[in-house]
Amino acid sequence: MDRAEEYNAIAERIVAHHRNDTTDQAEGIMEVPVISYSDPRRWAREVELIFKQLPVMVALTCEMPKPGDYKAFEMVGIPLLIARGKDGKPRAFINACRHRGAPIAVHGLGHANRFVCPYHGWTFRNDGSLFAVSEPHKFGQIDKDDFGLTELSCDERAGMIFAILKPGIDMDLDDWLGGMTEDVAPHGFENWHFLIAKEMTGANWKIAFDGYLEGYHFSTLHKETILKVTLNNLMEFHAFGPHMRVAYGTTNIAVMDDAGRDDLHKFEEQGFTFVRTLFPNISMYLGLGLGQIAQIIPGPTPDKNRTILYYVHPRPPKDAEEEASLLATAQFLYDVTYGEDYVLGERIQKSLNAQPFENVVFGRNERGNQYFHRWVDYYINGNPNERPPEL
Repeated sequence: MDRAEEYNAIAERIVAHHRNDTTDQAEGIMEVPVISYSDPRRWAREVELIFKQLPVMVALTCEMPKPGDYKAFEMVGIPLLIARGKDGKPRAFINACRHRGAPIAVHGLGHANRFVCPYHGWTFRNDGSLFAVSEPHKFGQIDKDDFGLTELSCDERAGMIFAILKPGIDMDLDDWLGGMTEDVAPHGFENWHFLIAKEMTGANWKIAFDGYLEGYHFSTLHKETILKVTLNNLMEFHAFGPHMRVAYGTTNIAVMDDAGRDDLHKFEEQGFTFVRTLFPNISMYLGLGLGQIAQIIPGPTPDKNRTILYYVHPRPPKDAEEEASLLATAQFLYDVTYGEDYVLGERIQKSLNAQPFENVVFGRNERGNQYFHRWVDYYINGNPNERPPEL
């Protein structure tokens, strides 16, 4: 099935759901233990077995598109350096000098062919190799080939850079992403313009991610914002391994009423829209306008998360006026996400910390949430004989 035919079928299901007041559903209702949102031992297993041992997105291609560009930031307590070498290939390292562990790159985005440790002046190339030791005649003889930066498995697909945060684990990114690569690639996301990134803090990482997986809450929590453009509780789900593409009906869905089935794919962003999620912590909206990519990072304690919202545009703004307009839209989206979803999420965390009941409940309509939680359990249970979850 080609892309147009696939999207025709999706739009057809969205229109049918709208006419029949239905939505995609799971087989039954699912319960998740309340304690899973606060238990330190479970949280530690999620960080170790999911965030440190599975591929996670560490940068957008458009953040660091040129040789010599780099990004330094921290994820689950690990200082990371992502650097694009002269060969154009991105590489990921622990941001720590091999001498005494000082970070060699300052937090944020930058451009450098070499990194100089601020402690003793050891110098590293952006491919991770050790270039020079300061005053080597006094330090003593070492083999520089043995003292490069600690490298992590790293690869790039469809405008995103991924790494495995624990050294020594190989990564097959094509196998990990599956059909999600082909679904995102037509957007040409690697050529988009990086506008700005904004950070916020919130509740347990799963409480935060739960909000990106369903539209059941639009008519109550987002009645003055998202509900004006996206229909409440009308969703169609498709899985690529643990990753998902969630289709939503938009408020102008009636424009598809008189269209032939073969033309329904043309109404993306006019009658239906998509949010894509990459397990375990990425939510992507790439629409036809400003894109928002949410990266949810656990910690520093089980009841907290740090979320980075990246705002991107298909092309650079044509002038200062358009840039100001895009930045204003980014601020609006940030305010909605934080002021509506994340503030409520922190209140939910306080309630669940009190353990007022044994389980939270996900309805049949919250199919994406159910799928996500089954995958979390799958990875932290570590049973090689268990079959992967199916949507």
